[in-house]
Amino acid sequence: MIRRALLSVSDKTDLVPFAKSLSELGVELLATGGTRRMLAEADIPVVEVASVTGFPEMMNGRVKTLHPKIHGGILALRDQPDHVEAMEEHGIGAIDLVIVNLYPFEETKAKPGVDRADVIEQIDIGGPSMVRSAAKNHRFVGVVTDPADYDRVLEELRREGELGEGLRRELARKAFALTARYDSAISNWLFDQDHEEDELFPETFTLAGRRAMELRYGENPHQKGALYHFSDQVPASLPSAEFLGGKALSYNNLVDLDAAIRLASEFADPFAAVTKHNNPCGAACGEDLAAALADAWEGDPLSAFGSVLAFTRPVDLATAEFLVSGNRFVEAIAAPAFDEDALERIRTGAKWGKNVRLLACGPIGPETRETGLAMRPIAGGFLLQEGDVEGDAPVELEVVTRKSPDDSEIESLRFADLVCKHVKSNAIVIAKGRRVLGVGAGQMSRVDSVELAVKKSGDEVGGSVLASDAFFPFPDGVERAMEAGVTAILQPGGSIRDKKVIEACDAGGIAMVFSHRRHFRH
Repeated sequence: MIRRALLSVSDKTDLVPFAKSLSELGVELLATGGTRRMLAEADIPVVEVASVTGFPEMMNGRVKTLHPKIHGGILALRDQPDHVEAMEEHGIGAIDLVIVNLYPFEETKAKPGVDRADVIEQIDIGGPSMVRSAAKNHRFVGVVTDPADYDRVLEELRREGELGEGLRRELARKAFALTARYDSAISNWLFDQDHEEDELFPETFTLAGRRAMELRYGENPHQKGALYHFSDQVPASLPSAEFLGGKALSYNNLVDLDAAIRLASEFADPFAAVTKHNNPCGAACGEDLAAALADAWEGDPLSAFGSVLAFTRPVDLATAEFLVSGNRFVEAIAAPAFDEDALERIRTGAKWGKNVRLLACGPIGPETRETGLAMRPIAGGFLLQEGDVEGDAPVELEVVTRKSPDDSEIESLRFADLVCKHVKSNAIVIAKGRRVLGVGAGQMSRVDSVELAVKKSGDEVGGSVLASDAFFPFPDGVERAMEAGVTAILQPGGSIRDKKVIEACDAGGIAMVFSHRRHFRH
């Protein structure tokens, strides 16, 4: 039976109607600070915790519930005679339901320019202690940490007169997940604040996420999947995007969309990324978004069908018209926003409206590039590394051939290099201007990637430039590129055969520059 409940909440969403319903069910309410005041102002009978403990709230509210009459009432095992005897001896009343959520630490630390002391003050101590106590003793105590669960709790109390074991167990799991996520956010923030300049990786790395949605399936239909978001929201990220319509998202949709957004985040100009199987098959900058998309689509029209798109500008009507006209179709689109007329055009287009997933992500560009650590799970653990982020200063290029690239070639090489870092190794990108002509991705030999990129470039390959994510181990790759009509090449250099590769370029009369920066993407 639920006879007595303790309420102490920071998030007071729906608190008054919930507490009123509990009171009407005959539950005695105990509360602290602002929670008690809110209930009292709503004329809901409530007992102040200080009158139970015999101690006032002190130290600006830091100490109020850390007392045996509170934790004893939560932790006592009702079927243990010595526990019952101790409660009677010390005047400890049982607390059967704990409604607690925590100080807004994550929201506070995210505020621009916030003082360290203000963030520290939002590290909750009593709240997690009560939550953990109640969750530990879930055989006898219900713990509610999310206002979204208020209605479920009331429904079960009205129907059964108590909380069933199944719901108590579920609420306990949710409570421990909350405190784990909370402590993870605190630990990571403290490391970010205090670590030495050369100390990049903490001794213990904590990771916690909250489920944002369940997916249609994982990589394949027989695999289940779900999307989670971290406590720290990343700008222009999928977990925080607004879903505007279309089929339910699948695991593969999200992987491809993430790859497309990461590529788009490299560019400040109107830019379109066309991504398929986690690789860009087309990419371009343009005077406007529609022009960028038209050029990006032409990078590989065959692969573009059924791809996912990411843009650095809101989708306008001209861009929507390009998409829905002709025999074009994509699985999903991520953009900062969608103009109303563009949204209507996509939604009413034949085969488009109910199928294409549309996600409004907010601004996408260099200011939203993710700069944190990148993680990859492996059997028995995971790997951490810095993200491959170049920053705003362009990499200095070293001309290593007799011929130097002209200004237009340099611009195109830099564009191709930025795209190349988002292509699976071995990666080759052929570009003309600021648009991709062809991509060679994921091949076991670099010359095969060159062959594939040349093939995809078609008749336009003459006068193009090429970027490679790593050095050429032999001259064969550059020889194939020159044969096709490539006039300038960017690569990091570093091979023991660099001299032979440079000699091959000089013999063919083309320019080569070294970036001295590799961009493997395994």
